[in-house]
Amino acid sequence: MAASMIPPQSAPAFLAAHGWEGADIRPLAGDASFRRYFRVHLGENTAVLMDAPPEHEDVGPFLSVAGHLLDRGFLPPRPLAVDRERGLLLLEDFGDHRVGPLLLREPEREEAIYEAAVDILAQLVSTPAPGDIPPYDEAAMAREVALFPEWYAPALDMNLDEEGYRAAWAEAWADVARDVAARPVLVLRDYHADNLMVLEGRRELGLLDFQDALAGHAAYDLVSLLQDARRDVAPDLEERMLARFVKAAGISDAARFRAHYEVLGAQRNTKILGIFTRLWKRDGKAHYLDFQPRVWGYLERNLAHPALIPIKAWFDANVPSDKRAAAWEGGER
Repeated sequence: MAASMIPPQSAPAFLAAHGWEGADIRPLAGDASFRRYFRVHLGENTAVLMDAPPEHEDVGPFLSVAGHLLDRGFLPPRPLAVDRERGLLLLEDFGDHRVGPLLLREPEREEAIYEAAVDILAQLVSTPAPGDIPPYDEAAMAREVALFPEWYAPALDMNLDEEGYRAAWAEAWADVARDVAARPVLVLRDYHADNLMVLEGRRELGLLDFQDALAGHAAYDLVSLLQDARRDVAPDLEERMLARFVKAAGISDAARFRAHYEVLGAQRNTKILGIFTRLWKRDGKAHYLDFQPRVWGYLERNLAHPALIPIKAWFDANVPSDKRAAAWEGGER
């Protein structure tokens, strides 16, 4: 059995201490981090065990953000038991209806589910971020886009003008940074179909994977949802959901918000290209390369917006077409 499927040795004692003695522990899922998940079965009852090795992960942010969301009527999984020293959490089980896989089976539900997801983000805009949460500011964004020259470029044997890259990003980001500083909201940062759960008998969606939340721009999670690296989101659906958000969130300047949306889309998609390359090169997770052409498609659309003129100029000068989506299409590297 693969190591990722074997529960931690401390799990049985942890479960027994909290009323789950003798429970069956079955592999559930992993993700791009060091976290692993298992479903715990005891009679008719189930729960989810999160294993977050403390040498790599801290469950504190998860608990803090979950509490913040629960207090304001949102639906993260409720913590049932905690062992911070060993990095173990027992969580409410939301079932198996993740939005991404569900829409493969029931595509006719896409519009209604995306409307519900957008409405959650519109509600978050009116909810102040916790006072102790770090900012998702210009410095944080700059660190993230640095993953492109750090990981993507060497993987494709490119020599990049990194000084020009930083200058172009600083110019594109300046207006967005002012907006973030003036009106930060809670940004969950991985708000996409595979981290949203359809809950039986409820219109509201369950929220997963929010432990890296920061205080940032209201458009960031919308980009994450509507330019999803793992599934195609049709441009017409993206436009309808953008319009729905602008109306529901009371955005007064739709054109300015759209410019910020495209800049944040370019930032996020550029970052993802670097992260997915790192997951391949450093962590041996080559399946993430399958998403690169889709991410490039989103990025090319972002770059077409006038707010991205300096970034587009840099990409056009430094990243030829055969190093973009074409580099990942038609087989393994």
